[in-house]
Amino acid sequence: MKSVKLALIATLLATTPAVAFAQDVGATVYGNDGNPIGTVEAVANGVVTIDTGKHKAPIPADLIGTGETGPSINATQAQINAMMDQQVAEANAKRDAALVEGAAVVSADGMPAGTVYTIDSEDAVIVQNENGIVTMTRESFAVSPEGALMALYSAQQLAANTVAVPEGAEILTAAQARAKEAEMATSDAEAASGVTM
Repeated sequence: MKSVKLALIATLLATTPAVAFAQDVGATVYGNDGNPIGTVEAVANGVVTIDTGKHKAPIPADLIGTGETGPSINATQAQINAMMDQQVAEANAKRDAALVEGAAVVSADGMPAGTVYTIDSEDAVIVQNENGIVTMTRESFAVSPEGALMALYSAQQLAANTVAVPEGAEILTAAQARAKEAEMATSDAEAASGVTM
């Protein structure tokens, strides 16, 4: 019986012009349990991006058929979210392994963007290039399909946010500067208390 159902679903997906339904941005897509998976956010190059409320899930358009309630996928929202959770965790693990001081960075459009100068405890990252520095968050990076550490911004966007650094200036993130100030204040306080004793 299960194989008959799968064959019927495969036939339905094969014969249904799925893209016609998927092109409706804002349309609700339902799961095989009859419950909403999410809404169509975008359609491009045969991929439908569905906002599940937790993830923006890219689904091949040819996997979207039509059910009694409208556009549907042979999965539930929980299954789609679990799949996306796993993909995000794997992508983040690759990013974190590549995001180290001294690593070369490319822009989202594949141009050299500099090297990672420092990363602080609050996940602020400073990338240094010949024109200065750009401060971003850990979430601003990914690993490209070619395996390079990639900033999620174009070379033009990175250039527009690059800040020149005077020669000899110390380069610190905001958290590193606060930590240094606190350390200096503690040292000054200890020195002052030592003098008065």
